[in-house]
Amino acid sequence: MVRWVVGAGRVLTNEEHTLVMGVLNVTPDSFSDGGQFLAFDAAVAHGVQMTVDGADLIDVGGESTRPGSEAVPAAVEVDRVVPVIRALSREGVVVSIDTSKAEVAAAAVAAGAVVINDVTALSDPEMASLAAAAGVGVVLMHMQGTPRTMQADPHYDDVVAEVTGFLVDRVAAAGAVGVERDRIALDPGVGFGKNLAHNLALLGRGVLQLAETGHPVLIGASRKSFLERILGSLPPEDRDLPTVAAHALAIANGAAIVRVHNVVMGTRSARVADAIVRGQDISR
Repeated sequence: MVRWVVGAGRVLTNEEHTLVMGVLNVTPDSFSDGGQFLAFDAAVAHGVQMTVDGADLIDVGGESTRPGSEAVPAAVEVDRVVPVIRALSREGVVVSIDTSKAEVAAAAVAAGAVVINDVTALSDPEMASLAAAAGVGVVLMHMQGTPRTMQADPHYDDVVAEVTGFLVDRVAAAGAVGVERDRIALDPGVGFGKNLAHNLALLGRGVLQLAETGHPVLIGASRKSFLERILGSLPPEDRDLPTVAAHALAIANGAAIVRVHNVVMGTRSARVADAIVRGQDISR
């Protein structure tokens, strides 16, 4: 069991069940649902519904990080996410901001976000000090390269060792500026500068090693293209069932949080995985 301290006085834990993070892309170009929730009303309604469906927190993003994507100005990102975060927070939804920009994170936290989910592991020089001062939860993720270039022949000598070492170093760097250890979750970055073999290694041996650090391990395999490389041509909306398999095995290896587009399927499958792994009735 792991504890993840997010926001002031709020603790998320996988003691009762694996935590489920619902994906809310307020973008026109995300790989799975770009444009579907760009409108304010649609975004808020979807975020609330995902919470009703069992999500423990909602990850709101205003910039696509799909392979080949271009960066979005911070002001545009803020305009997309802040009204949605403010509205969801007022509804009692636990909100995470998916951004690598300190300016965006600061506006999101002011609007009610209690987690900063950073695919660049606090590479913005102001991000770590912001997280420390705000007292929010943090997700540190590994990515080789940038979203625009990350899938251009990624290479590792030992992907598990290198990703683990990078994240441990980033924990130390965050701690050096005051981010408390129990506020940090780790994400190996499935699909972010990795080929199929790299992704499979991280979902297996990688999760096991990261779980040994004592930090909550977050896995986001939802609808990603490596599933298509295993099964053949599948549009993103048809990858929810393969996602279930990847996440269930990650939970068996020690993942504490799964990030999903389909919250109903993600929550139900996580509960079954929990029951098997823990060997007990967790339906109470």
